[in-house]
Amino acid sequence: MKYVDEFRDGSLARNIAANIAREAEPQRTYRLMEFCGGHTHAISRYGIADLLPRNVQMIHGPGCPVCVLPIGRIDQAIRLAREHGVILCTYADTLRVPASDHLSLMRAKASGADVRMVYSTQDALKLAREHRSREVVFFAIGFETTTPPTAVAVQQAASEGSKNFSILCNHVLTPAAMHAILSAENTVKLDGFVGPAHVSTVIGSRPYEPFANDYGKPVVIAGFEPLDVMQAILMLLRQVNEGRAEVENEFTRAVTRDGNLKAQKLVAKVFELRDSFEWRGLGSVPHSALKLREAYAAFDAERKFGVGYTAVPDNKACECAAILRGYKSPQDCKIFGTVCTPENPVGSCMVSSEGACAAHYSYGRFRETA
Repeated sequence: MKYVDEFRDGSLARNIAANIAREAEPQRTYRLMEFCGGHTHAISRYGIADLLPRNVQMIHGPGCPVCVLPIGRIDQAIRLAREHGVILCTYADTLRVPASDHLSLMRAKASGADVRMVYSTQDALKLAREHRSREVVFFAIGFETTTPPTAVAVQQAASEGSKNFSILCNHVLTPAAMHAILSAENTVKLDGFVGPAHVSTVIGSRPYEPFANDYGKPVVIAGFEPLDVMQAILMLLRQVNEGRAEVENEFTRAVTRDGNLKAQKLVAKVFELRDSFEWRGLGSVPHSALKLREAYAAFDAERKFGVGYTAVPDNKACECAAILRGYKSPQDCKIFGTVCTPENPVGSCMVSSEGACAAHYSYGRFRETA
């Protein structure tokens, strides 16, 4: 790749759109899930849905790390900050996710809790070095993309003999969520997946092969630029029309079959699978998240401070859970764009720019009104 503009070329986009229109058989409907929130954002931002035939439908998936955090996990972080007096470090979007009792981490900060926004795990580790008399907890969230940096920080803290640094681990796994979607009793009907980009640079394309082999669902890994996404859609349509179910890699400039082996080994050394983990929208999914291995138990904030997890039901008016499963779209929610906005999010899907509701609010709602 020389220039990002190569992947935003309007004439090339129209050519791919024409090929998609030719491939889309008028007698059938294609339901494709873009698992990753980055793809949801790209589809809305660049108007990709407007370039697709009506019978090619894009279904939003649960691939936004902020969106899939259940309320109980935010409550844990708030309790650490308010009741244990820690310096709680987190990424920006996590600050605004609604929690119990009309709280969020941002509101907890406003009421006196020491909650700080950081750009990286290294920022949190630096705070622990600078404040030896304070406990510093990094609220670790994300899919396989953000897990290796957390592993690095834990290893560094261990090598330095740090006594005041720990993590509240909420790292989750992409393939497990895809399994949960496909194996649910009342699952949404899907014809294929647009596979995530950044996640796949770490884990490679190999972990998606069971979805093609066992479920008969094609997967095409795609980059986040508009031409990447459109090309992946075209590749999926061709697979469906030909009766094939394979894992194909559109994002060859960054993704290989085996992924980043060094990062994988690092993560395996520091983390192990949880027996079960609750996702917003998917419920408790077995072996779908990570926890620190016993050798690094001293850096596990859940153990260190004894903060247990309690499941909390979502706001009854919010449809985030159904949107994350692909059952509903943002406009199906009665409070979308009225009570629930990016400035006043009621559900997590309206918080991050990768959330389906936030993306649709920013780029799609006026088009549909028109």
